[in-house]
Amino acid sequence: MSVRVRFGLAREVLLLAMDTLRVNKLRSALTVLGVIIGITAIVGMTSLIRGFDQSLRDSIRQLGPNTIFIAKFSGISVAAGRNFADLMRRPNLTVDDARAIQRLAPAVQTVDVWLGAAGDVQERVYYNGNRTKLLNIIGATEEYANLTFVKMVSGRMFTGPEVEHKRKVVVLGDTPYQVLFANSGLDPIGKRVRLGAGEYTVVGVLDKRPSIGNLGTQQDDFVVIPQSTHQALFGTQARRVFRGQQGSAMIAVLPYESATRDEAFAQAEEIMRIRHGLKLDEQDDFDIVTQDAALKVWDQVSQATFLGLVVISSIALMVGGIGVMAIMTISVTERTREIGVRKALGARRREILFQFLAEATVLTLVGGLLGIALGAGIGVTVHQATGFPVSLPWWSFALGLGFSAAVGIFFGMVPAVRASRLDPIEALRYE
Repeated sequence: MSVRVRFGLAREVLLLAMDTLRVNKLRSALTVLGVIIGITAIVGMTSLIRGFDQSLRDSIRQLGPNTIFIAKFSGISVAAGRNFADLMRRPNLTVDDARAIQRLAPAVQTVDVWLGAAGDVQERVYYNGNRTKLLNIIGATEEYANLTFVKMVSGRMFTGPEVEHKRKVVVLGDTPYQVLFANSGLDPIGKRVRLGAGEYTVVGVLDKRPSIGNLGTQQDDFVVIPQSTHQALFGTQARRVFRGQQGSAMIAVLPYESATRDEAFAQAEEIMRIRHGLKLDEQDDFDIVTQDAALKVWDQVSQATFLGLVVISSIALMVGGIGVMAIMTISVTERTREIGVRKALGARRREILFQFLAEATVLTLVGGLLGIALGAGIGVTVHQATGFPVSLPWWSFALGLGFSAAVGIFFGMVPAVRASRLDPIEALRYE
């Protein structure tokens, strides 16, 4: 049989399969409903998860590839399944810890210490009759903007002497700037705002920080004051909000360009272990976090999430596949005489097999295309309505079509084989 004849036969079988599906529109639609739901879930959720994944990775990369963060505990310990009560019993990090690292670690160029970074110190900011909601009050050194890689949009960061002499100066995050000054068009630099019981001079405004998933989750609800001022005013006070690290500082470390991050990491870890009196066989009672470590933890979470999505979607696809098998089995029974006539006229077993397999595959492919369209539509709609980032990679469409075709072939095989094995004489006698 020539290639042209084979191609013509395949084309004829496919047209016959599509014609059969058109004749039974309602039955075909109900049959592929499970496939549509499964593919919609795969494409829709993939677009949302991929969008969130890229947004989170961009936020983590904002920390800088070489910056090292030392904290009482972090999401890495939580993700590793550490007992939360044990994490809470860890000793607080202090300003003296940061000074020790700066003094004793030769690979470390810059050290910054952040007080209140966990949200345990909050106050409202007042100016000219306006007030903000409760904001995080962060105490830091003059290196804050450099180590967080957040740009100054106006003014400057406070200076070393201002930190040393406990000056009452403040740098605003985007939220207090928008509430107190942007709406009225005022330049905030040099203005005096009230923070708690004291007045502070605004010296700078920070740019908006990256929002994970474009959800606007309070990432800009903060002001920064010198850590010496913060320590003097809030160091021993229990504030309104409890986030798990109350009273503990966070330390940011940046190595010299001539040194590696691993060298600075090892030196900072050794200094902290000595200061905490840990023995060689004891685990760290603090967390050291780098960009790579944060991305590694997120990789584990995102992979588990994607695997869960595939499993859940597979259940819907399996239900749809069982429906396809049931309908195709009924179709074989209804068309027994037709199969007998075709075999009597010379149709071979593989041609009968191919016809029914093609019908099942076309059925599920149509469901796959509808599922892809609905899934992509859900992703775009969510993005338009909420600003949540979405990603529609080509492989998610290929995955949807591949799954739907596989369902058609797998679940259509049993009725197709049954049809191909019918005896033509017995089939012609079937009533």
